[in-house]
Amino acid sequence: MKLPKPHSLAEMADFLDCEFVGSPEHSITGINEIHVVEPGDIVFVDHPKYYDKALTSAATTILINKKVEAPKGKGLLISDDPFRDFNKITKNFMPFTPASASISSSASIGANTVIQPNAFIGNNVVIGENCIIHSNVSIYDNTVIGNDVIIHANTVIGADAFYYKKREDGFDRLLSGGNVVIEDRVEIGASCTIDKGVSGSTRIGYDSKLDNHIQIGHDTSIGKHCLIASQVGVAGCVVIEDHVTLWGQVGITSGVTIGEKAVVLAQSGIARSLKGGTTYFGSPAEEARKKYRELASIRILPELIEKITIKDS
Repeated sequence: MKLPKPHSLAEMADFLDCEFVGSPEHSITGINEIHVVEPGDIVFVDHPKYYDKALTSAATTILINKKVEAPKGKGLLISDDPFRDFNKITKNFMPFTPASASISSSASIGANTVIQPNAFIGNNVVIGENCIIHSNVSIYDNTVIGNDVIIHANTVIGADAFYYKKREDGFDRLLSGGNVVIEDRVEIGASCTIDKGVSGSTRIGYDSKLDNHIQIGHDTSIGKHCLIASQVGVAGCVVIEDHVTLWGQVGITSGVTIGEKAVVLAQSGIARSLKGGTTYFGSPAEEARKKYRELASIRILPELIEKITIKDS
């Protein structure tokens, strides 16, 4: 997420009421999570396990809960609670703006696009040409939709990320300041939910087709020409490359990559990255033929055990 204008390290420290390490004029141009940071961004880190990853990332400003030496060319913001202060930045620079109409006056809707009754189109939404948005679809603020897109009834585009920090008195939600980008010729079925990025974009690539009842988590990127069947659940920060097929009820954990032209068969569970050009099955998912052989072996184990028992007796 880019800030409306650059801010100096000293200005940001004053806004957060915290110490800083580095040049007071060090420039900050955006905020992002670790997996999508760019030069100019702030990234937050609040656990020693991830200090090195944050300090050596592309981010040039690190919001951190320990005073350490700043790497060359970087600035530090020393906070007693980086999670809280990251939220403070998001809330200030990307605040929630209540809607005043079912279709916002700030939305841009292209020629020949049909918006069916009872759809909601939020602030600063961009919808291209020749689209059909069916009834009861909710499209949250800042969503970008290309041309020739179809979205079926009751789908929600741009809800907040499922991202919480456990506190003594309950869960604290990480605010979402990103958006959803849906490219040309995408079709999205009924009752799907696509969460916006925490600070970047959740993206659905060109000509990909999503069935009904699918959940796509925050900051996930789906490539071109993908097919995703019903009841698939994809966690946050997943990369699904081009021409991937996911059959019904596939579940994917966060932060993994599914390689180009991979096929994942129904009811499989993906707990690690999978290379492309291969068909997978099972939970945890493995190459399908290997998994089928394993299942066949398990089925004959009782018979083998019985034969061995009889022989030994």
